[in-house]
Amino acid sequence: MAIVTVQVTTDRQASLQDITERVREVVRRSGVTEGVCTVYVPHTTAGVLVNESYDPTVAADILAALDRLVPAQGPYRHPEGNSPAHIKASLVGSSQSLLVQGGDLVLGTWQGIFLAEFDGPRQRRVLVSVRP
Repeated sequence: MAIVTVQVTTDRQASLQDITERVREVVRRSGVTEGVCTVYVPHTTAGVLVNESYDPTVAADILAALDRLVPAQGPYRHPEGNSPAHIKASLVGSSQSLLVQGGDLVLGTWQGIFLAEFDGPRQRRVLVSVRP
């Protein structure tokens, strides 16, 4: 199957956008019943993560913890002023590999897939590949 691009519009400087159902739809359309789904974000100020999607306060806690780890103001050298976004994206990572079983994503009861935006609002691309 070809790589599928999922467009995600973010509306805040920092947010976690739940993209689980959009990725799940790509998996279903792929026809792959057993395999691996790779979700990749080709941006240096955004990432992708798997975490709890049931309670939105978890996403808020993740963003708050990253803000404490990487403060907005610091002795950063990058002249664009978005060094914290680059650092947070590096900590989160740019891809996730998920198992596919029975033609669907293998996720825990409360797990979801999130685009992690750190330099928004922006239009982001999420690339999804499903392989047997």
